[in-house]
Amino acid sequence: MEQLHQQSIWIEELTASIRSLEEALLLKNGSIQSLAGKNRGLGKLLSNKSEKITVVSTCGEVPVLKETAVVNLKERGNNNAKRKEFFDIETIIEEVYPNDPGFDLQKSRMIGYVDSILYECIPAKFIKRIFRQHNCLLDGKIYSAKAPRTPLLNSNYDGSFIAGMLQLRYIYSMPIERIVKYFAEHGFEINKSTAHGLIKKSAWMMERLDQVLKKTILEDDYLSMDESYYTILTKEKNLKGKGVRKGYIWAALANSTKLVQFFYENGSRSREVLTNYIGEQYVGAIQSDGLANYKILETGTYPDAIRLACFQHCKRGFLDIEGDKDAIEIVDIINSLYRKEHEIGKDWKPNKILKHRQEYAPPILASLKIKLLKVQADPQTLPESPLAKAVKYTLGEYSALCNYILRHDYNLDNNAIERLMRYISLSRRNSLFCGSHAGAERTALIYSLACSCRLNGINTFEYFADILNKLAYISPNAPDEVYQELLPHNWSKN
Repeated sequence: MEQLHQQSIWIEELTASIRSLEEALLLKNGSIQSLAGKNRGLGKLLSNKSEKITVVSTCGEVPVLKETAVVNLKERGNNNAKRKEFFDIETIIEEVYPNDPGFDLQKSRMIGYVDSILYECIPAKFIKRIFRQHNCLLDGKIYSAKAPRTPLLNSNYDGSFIAGMLQLRYIYSMPIERIVKYFAEHGFEINKSTAHGLIKKSAWMMERLDQVLKKTILEDDYLSMDESYYTILTKEKNLKGKGVRKGYIWAALANSTKLVQFFYENGSRSREVLTNYIGEQYVGAIQSDGLANYKILETGTYPDAIRLACFQHCKRGFLDIEGDKDAIEIVDIINSLYRKEHEIGKDWKPNKILKHRQEYAPPILASLKIKLLKVQADPQTLPESPLAKAVKYTLGEYSALCNYILRHDYNLDNNAIERLMRYISLSRRNSLFCGSHAGAERTALIYSLACSCRLNGINTFEYFADILNKLAYISPNAPDEVYQELLPHNWSKN
């Protein structure tokens, strides 16, 4: 019994020893893991290429700080997406130091830093700038300081103030009423009539610029044109007894210089609006939809001009016919042209593109015409059916559709100008109408410059703020070359 008792005690002692050893090992492993984690953290800190850090090396006992090279975009786990960093915006750096208990910044040694970025938004900001013009007396002569000119005579509004309204109105399609409320919410109250007056007078200042814009656009030998309606308030009553009418705003896009001009002639959609704009001797190509007024470009009236049609306009007629095999086949033939265009590489030279087009296009265009004629001749194709109308429209455009293979930079469709016409559509939806014919002309003028800025990748606010202040110093009779420098494709923020 005594022997068994002693064995029991011995087993308990061994068990206690084992537990003690296990606890010691656990503590040791924990310390090792903690140290390993800290080492990994320091390793990442020192090797982190995604943030700008300062690495410390030592020469003897003196610490030396070195800055890393340019900051790279940090890899993210979201499908390998990269974090975008905005290097051109105003940047404020705030130094943040540890505030742990027992930490003494004076006694510590810097071993590096990591930047955490936080983006803030400051809404519209208004500044009242006072030019205190001093009068000075020197040697019996009085010298008087002069304040900078304002864009509008006897006005307290800088070009930047007007530019803010123009951007909101003509790029973001906000009606004047909303702009006035938006300004008021951010501390600046302006009445509606004053806002309208500023836009009206600024348009007067830019009339000469608009004339030079037209001249520059007509020098381009490849234009895209379109038109869209707008409701206009008029003094005359219509048949319904309302003082409104449907007017049309036209647009011409110069594909080479990426300039666009909207123009308005009392709301007319007649052929004379087109011919008055391009003149009697236009030389080049004009792309358009199938409006009959553009067909004059295919006659002897313009011997040096050609017309390009739009495949998308043709295709829409067939897309609207659901479930029809013939319509589906015609759409597929047109789509095959686009698929061949997608084979063109970014580094292809004009001659190679032109050769590629002239090789793939003729057989496809021939098959398109054969299919159209076959459908048209089919007795089952009713004359007034959507299919018959779509076929008739496309056959009427066929010759102009084929013209895109004549040059490497001609487009298959008129989408470039139609995308710009969306600004007119948005304005029509939000503002409902123009207050007069003169108001529609101003709308066209300002849209011309605003959309030309968008085409050339220019910030519309910066553009209008700059040119309005510059126009205050430029005579209306200055040479065209002076105004040429203010057009969006030549303008520079510097």
